[in-house]
Amino acid sequence: MSRTYLDFNGTTPLRPEARAAMIAAMDVVGNPSSVHAEGRKAKAIVERARAQIAAAMGAGEADVIFTSGATEAAALALSGRDLQGAAVEHEAVAAWIDPVLPVDSLGRVSVAEPENATLQLANSETGVVQDLPGGLAVSDVTQGFGKLPFAFSWSGLGMALASAHKIGGPKGTGVLVMPRGTDVVPMIRGGGQEMGWRAGTENVIAIAGFGAAAEAAARDLADGIWDRVAQLRNILEEAIEDRCPQTIFVGKGATRLPNTTCVIAPGWKGETQVMAMDLAGFAISAGSACSSGKVRESRVLRAMGHDPDHSGQAIRVSLGPTTTEDEVMRFVRAWTSSYDKLRTRVA
Repeated sequence: MSRTYLDFNGTTPLRPEARAAMIAAMDVVGNPSSVHAEGRKAKAIVERARAQIAAAMGAGEADVIFTSGATEAAALALSGRDLQGAAVEHEAVAAWIDPVLPVDSLGRVSVAEPENATLQLANSETGVVQDLPGGLAVSDVTQGFGKLPFAFSWSGLGMALASAHKIGGPKGTGVLVMPRGTDVVPMIRGGGQEMGWRAGTENVIAIAGFGAAAEAAARDLADGIWDRVAQLRNILEEAIEDRCPQTIFVGKGATRLPNTTCVIAPGWKGETQVMAMDLAGFAISAGSACSSGKVRESRVLRAMGHDPDHSGQAIRVSLGPTTTEDEVMRFVRAWTSSYDKLRTRVA
């Protein structure tokens, strides 16, 4: 059976540009901290990727600190800081904050003291995009980076974090963007790599892939690729709504990521939906993929005011640049057919 991947918010397929850059980096022997020719060659790969990511994020090269991923970047940015946030933040951020900022029914957050708060650019489950206030201390831009116009230089942010595998890069590498002089405490100490902020030999191969992916993602954004994806998202939602008008599209009415649909199917558990679609050949999600494979009631939907039943009856379909209209419509037919059969049995 052919498979259709519709979980781009969970992770993305590796871009050809990233794959090529990683294969080339595999043949480089040196340690980036070594001063000999081999070491300098490895260092050049790291610095080229730093420049590519800085350009894509609208930041200075010296502001980009490599980490093992957005989760580590969040820990570096938030550890020891007393910042407020909302219950819709990703688990990697929620673990470090006091989630006291309320959200409205569309998942939007109002921040009265941005200098004392962290706020995501876009939610991974619902796709809802936040209006980031100037002076915000930290933002998790992981889901929005590469899909939305963004530049650290004009954002007014104190720090931003992102991950390679959400834009077609490899898993296991990310960045924290912060200007020099920012008050953070290094969590991994040792050899002084990454300007002293993150010790340990750099993952040259993964970093090379991240840089190439960032460059390609910026090009896709400029070329309007995500406008086409947004049209497919709208086709998907209209087709589902036409066939199953009882469904609820979470966050509809707010600005959302162009690729993300979060739909509640009353009476149909999200976990069961995921399994049914997996058997039908479609990879979707019941929420964030960062909870060790657990499927449970969504705290994000609960924070938005959805009742416990509905919070456990949602799925996320997230499209990508390679998604086709045929794939979208095949999914709609499979999903609505399964839902109709369930409702007939229940009736």
